Amino acid sequence: VQLQASGGGLVQAGGSLRLSCAASGRTSSLAIMGWFRQVPGKGREFVATISRNGVSTVYADSVKGRFTISRDNAKNTVYLQMNSLKPEDTAVYYCAGYWGVSSVSGVYTGIHDYNYWGQGTLVTVSN
Repeated sequence: VQLQASGGGLVQAGGSLRLSCAASGRTSSLAIMGWFRQVPGKGREFVATISRNGVSTVYADSVKGRFTISRDNAKNTVYLQMNSLKPEDTAVYYCAGYWGVSSVSGVYTGIHDYNYWGQGTLVTVSN
């Protein structure tokens, strides 16, 4: 399985970006998907997750109401729409997937719950 994240870049505070994560090698509709982020010197933190059927989503408190995770199983792609961006959102964003036995509406928020990771895409939010 390969996960390819894209869409990062430089944006001013208050702006928006949409990240994409394309899966290849296995059907993404069979996977719980998530987004995490990491800044230098800190651990990787949970941002958002979405269930296999797209019905269930969970967000970190820090992004709730500003970020939206979604998926297009026909395109094997998961998205993270980020609005009202803040400088503290600056980080490398990673997409992750769990392929295994799971409920169609289940979600995972832990780093160790996922068995595949993308390479990361840098998001920089300036003042």
